[in-house]
Amino acid sequence: MAYDKFTVLTSTAVPLPIENVDTDQIIPARFLKATERKGFGDNLFRDWRYNSDDTPKQDFVLNNSIYSGKILVGGKNFGSGSSREHAAWAIYDYGFRCVISSFFADIFKGNSLNIGLLPVTVSEAFLDKIFRAIEADPLTEIEVNLPEQTVTIRATGDQESFDINGYKKHNMMNGFDDIDYLQSMKQDITAFADKSLY
Repeated sequence: MAYDKFTVLTSTAVPLPIENVDTDQIIPARFLKATERKGFGDNLFRDWRYNSDDTPKQDFVLNNSIYSGKILVGGKNFGSGSSREHAAWAIYDYGFRCVISSFFADIFKGNSLNIGLLPVTVSEAFLDKIFRAIEADPLTEIEVNLPEQTVTIRATGDQESFDINGYKKHNMMNGFDDIDYLQSMKQDITAFADKSLY
């Protein structure tokens, strides 16, 4: 299995109400030397999280202990900039399993879906409701239901649907990457190949 299966995620959320968060801010270029997906979470938002002497910046949300959870809520146009897949790796490696925004850069969205990080696009109005709910209570829970394709603010019951490619949805729910998907069809492929010989 390539990554954890994703069905229904209920979690508190970390708010990052900043628009146009690009991939260099998510994981600075100097940390792209590794080729495995491990360890990138340590440097997620590195220049926003730490001062030049490696001390934490107290005003950055990831350094604020009142916020936690497996859902990152970002502003509009999340994941813009270069196409580095390490940005998705860093978010996943840090412990997030879902990012909610009102708009994602296409390449970042694709990279995320390929590794089991669910990018959920909601309306700007609903995104604002999520931010306001977290601001009112940092322990508020968000439910992301992939089978039903809904996002729900548990405290208020406010809900909105989201779109996802059917193939990617299937893979996310089974924890498959593209190779795993093909391997899951191995018997069918073999049977078809054998049939084609006659």
